[in-house]
Amino acid sequence: MSQHGFRRWLSRYRYYEIRDPVRELFLFRKRLWLTGLTMLLVFGVLLGRFFYLQVIAHQQYQTQAENNRIAVVPVGPSRGTISDREGTVLAQSFSAYTLELTPSRIDDLEATLAQLGELIEITPRDLRRFRRAMEESRNFDSLPLRTKLSDEEVARFAVYKYRFPGVDIRARLYRQYPYGETASHVLGYIGRLNDRDVEQLTESGDILNYKGTDHIGKTGIELSHESTLHGVVGFDEVEVDALGRAVRSLTRVPPIPGDHLQLTIDLRLQQLAEQALGDSNGAVVAIDPNNGEILAMASMPGYDPNLFVEGIDMVSWERLNTSPDKPLLNRPLRGAYPPGSTIKPFLALAALTSGKRTADYAFNDPGYFELPSGAGNTYRFRDDKVGGHGRVDMATSIVQSCDTYYYVLASETDIDETARFLSQFGFGQKTGIDLDGEAVGVLPSRAWKRERFSGPRYRDEHRRWYLGDSISAGIGQGYNSFTPLQLAYAAATLANNGISYHPHLVKRIVDGTTGQMKEMQPQEAHRLDLKPAHLAVIRKAMIDVNREGTAARIFKGAPYTSAGKTGTAQVFSLRGERYVESQVKGHLRDHAWFIAYAPAEKPTIAVAVLVENGGFGARAAAPVARALFDYYLTGARPATTAKPDDNSGNWDE
Repeated sequence: MSQHGFRRWLSRYRYYEIRDPVRELFLFRKRLWLTGLTMLLVFGVLLGRFFYLQVIAHQQYQTQAENNRIAVVPVGPSRGTISDREGTVLAQSFSAYTLELTPSRIDDLEATLAQLGELIEITPRDLRRFRRAMEESRNFDSLPLRTKLSDEEVARFAVYKYRFPGVDIRARLYRQYPYGETASHVLGYIGRLNDRDVEQLTESGDILNYKGTDHIGKTGIELSHESTLHGVVGFDEVEVDALGRAVRSLTRVPPIPGDHLQLTIDLRLQQLAEQALGDSNGAVVAIDPNNGEILAMASMPGYDPNLFVEGIDMVSWERLNTSPDKPLLNRPLRGAYPPGSTIKPFLALAALTSGKRTADYAFNDPGYFELPSGAGNTYRFRDDKVGGHGRVDMATSIVQSCDTYYYVLASETDIDETARFLSQFGFGQKTGIDLDGEAVGVLPSRAWKRERFSGPRYRDEHRRWYLGDSISAGIGQGYNSFTPLQLAYAAATLANNGISYHPHLVKRIVDGTTGQMKEMQPQEAHRLDLKPAHLAVIRKAMIDVNREGTAARIFKGAPYTSAGKTGTAQVFSLRGERYVESQVKGHLRDHAWFIAYAPAEKPTIAVAVLVENGGFGARAAAPVARALFDYYLTGARPATTAKPDDNSGNWDE
């Protein structure tokens, strides 16, 4: 045997000698156990996870699965209608088809808009409104591009819908104001929810009730009674596929429609008030003094609230917002003006109540009142009538509107005492009307002046009350500044013998589901402690204003007895000079006022009329009241309510 072969034999022999079957079996069994334990551990983990998913977390994952399968779609409620006292609809909701886009689901928005424009007419105004809505909304909101689609347009889009992911046709509720500008400041308008609205709704806890709703009341009744008109949101549970497309409807919780509001406004009287003001800027407020119901509340110029429903375009907004006529200003509620001579009956009543004057006290009116101004000089406050009114008592001071009488009275009366008395009639106070945003106005007093001029830029002499301040305030000028609503409220209180009711616009609320009516009860505000004899003096004098005084020409031949007071309020100080209307620019001319009530024996209507820069109250404002009284008391609607064309200047206030 060769050496190489011997070595091969020897190595084979040694191999058989080294093998250990027992040890190898032990190792094999050990590996088998380890493998089995590993597999058992793995299956144990899987079984535990299975138990957790199927038993412990069953409800959680079942809910998630259902949520993936079911989409909850909020359904906005139908907004309640608004009608006048006779049931004529002034604001209503209607359903219309809308072309809507969800920007987050559209890859190329501009290309999609261009392609949609080839299919359906889309105006530049539609595009501007859509882009503004994008700025105010979240990217995943569905935003309207075109509203009020015709059936033909809906059908045309349905054919090509597959080409437009993220674009849908939806039925939405829209607000409509059938009478356009009529009572626009009373009704207000609705607009799209913005960030500020969302923040306020979140703070109040009402945000969930606005899911599925895009609009909210912004002004007027729409704002102040938003919670009543809006209703309660509903929802649909819809089964969807993996792509989020609706497969079938599962359950539905219907929305609860908003309640309907029936206002105290008389639509025909409202229209007449607006027509009577014509092209003039001004305000009219008519109240039933027996319960505080607002019969008419006109502010001219007005605006069309329909412009705001779908989002007002920039051209219209600029025109409304920058117009010098301020069509968005609610003049009866927020416009504050010096009352002029309309305040005289209340000052006379204050003098009777305090004992400063008796009804018979009289003096000779020289046509002016002189106030010493230092260094031997005097400041002359002029009456409107050159040479004066002759012998003047309290009744004459009202009937002929004698300024000198009230210059003298104011010089002898403490301003704080006057302010306390006038505040009882609502001057310088909120009347409590059921509208948001009422202005307070200014009822001057020493405390008011100190606060008004309390800043570091003012000195002590600015804060001091002077006798000249009292004299100007004594004829409704100076710091006096009241709203037309406050003047109407005061006139109604006087007409009702010192009993006043909070003015209100809602007569009844009608449940949007059941139709059940809830009457709004009059809320008494004050019951003034006034002597009947004192009231009789003032009321008799106001009747004579319309019989033989400053408004006699306007009320001549009226088939009823009325009481009134004219007023002319300066827009700027004359500094002792005589006012000549023809020499004054239009926007600086005097404001025309008239307050009145009728029938004088048992009043059912009280009014305040303001015509901005209208001049004499008898010429510009009293004819408006006459037209309202004629219609409300006799049913006679005048063919025209134009102001008398007598510009001769032969008019008292």
